Order: sequence, then structure tokens, then C-alpha cells
Amino acid sequence: MKNTCKNQLPALIVVFALLILWQMGAMHMNAAYILPSPTQILQKLWELRVPLFTAHLPATMQVTLIGLAISIVFGLALAILMDAYPAVSRAIYPIVITSQTIPTTALAPLFVLWFGYSIWSKVLVTVLITFFPITITVYDGLRSVRVEMIELLETYGASRIQIFRKLKLPATLPYFFSALKMAVPMSIVGAAIGEWLGAQAGLGYFSRRMITQLDGAGVFAPIVVLSAVAILLVAILALIEKKVVRWRGEQ
Repeated sequence: MKNTCKNQLPALIVVFALLILWQMGAMHMNAAYILPSPTQILQKLWELRVPLFTAHLPATMQVTLIGLAISIVFGLALAILMDAYPAVSRAIYPIVITSQTIPTTALAPLFVLWFGYSIWSKVLVTVLITFFPITITVYDGLRSVRVEMIELLETYGASRIQIFRKLKLPATLPYFFSALKMAVPMSIVGAAIGEWLGAQAGLGYFSRRMITQLDGAGVFAPIVVLSAVAILLVAILALIEKKVVRWRGEQ
């Protein structure tokens, strides 16, 4: 615990210094609709706590969790399939890469046209953003297993399923958690983008609505909530990783 606090101290000092500079810059500019100060954002966050935490945060988290769940299932299945069948990898891998070259903001309005303002238009945006790091990172983890180890198990008569369970799965777990720690913040961003471009509830929608009212602090308040949720979820994943991947947690 002491080592963890000591390791986080430099980051906390930098964040505190940046907040002071932000506060001083905002006070000097004196234009809250353009650059609200951190204290103004916190005050607005307290004023809007009821709609933010009871209506808009649950809507965003619902989109985030559904999109992330679909991405995990789809990404894991695709990574395992590409690892098991090289022909499938050669056919699908370029498509997976190409999918990330399409601007999400260009597709999100199309999803709204196809699915309306339902939850699925936002879920698709989230899946489009998050399935890529899960697929590619897990695939790299599966491919990182040494060929010599696989051949050794094959000489002992191990089947492909046994090799996967006993060798590839444990070796891929750190990659899987790394993928999740990338995908979780991206899923929240994807949900907010989807809500920003077309929604009736959610933190992204709320932030866009505050822009029309020239309320700078109101724009930043949902962003602070999104950042805090992302940090909390990544921290929870790190704790789970230490429990599951014990040898990494002991380093």
C-alpha cells in the first residue's frame, strides 16, 4: 500500500499543479462560457448532481456495459478464430485494421438514421471503437506463445483444446486485461460520442445541451463524471488482474 501511494505521488503532484494553472488561467480570462475554472465546474457538478447521477449517468453506463460486453464476446471469438486458423487471420485481419480507419463521427449519424434514437445506435458506436483493441491485443497474446512449448505439449499427445487451456489461455490473460484497460475508457468515450450525435439522455447528450446554453461549466461537468467513472473502472480491473494473474501482481 505504501509503495502504491509513493508511486502515485508524482502523478498527483502534476495533476494538482495543472489544476492550479487551470484555475489561474480561467480567473485571468474571466469568461466561464469559454473556460470555466475547476471550482466553477465542481460547483456546477454539485448543482446538477440529481439529473447527472440519477438520469444521465445510468443511461451512459447502460450503453457502455452493453457495448463493452458485445465487444468482449466478439473480440475474443475473433481473436481465437484467427489464431486457430491462419487462413481466417489472413482474410479478416486487414478488415479489422481497415475498420479503424473510418471516422466514428462519420458513421454515428448513419447509425442514428438506421436505428433512430434507440440505445442500439449508441451501442454500435461503442462496439466499433472497442472491439479493435480487444481483438488485436488478445490475438497478439495468443501468438506470443513460444512454438517450442506448443510442440513439446504436442509430443506428449496434448490436443488443441488442452494446449489452449493449459498454455495459451494463461499466457494470454495479461494481454486480455491490458486490452480491457484500454477498451473501458474507449467504451465510455464511444457511448458519449453516440449520445452527443443523437440521443435523448446520457452524459454526452447533456454536455451537448449545455453548449446550446453557453454554459461552459455545464459542458465540463459531465466530462468530469465520465473521467472519474473511467478511472474507477480501470482501477477495479487492475485489482482483479492482480488477483487473477498472481505472478504479475507480485512484481
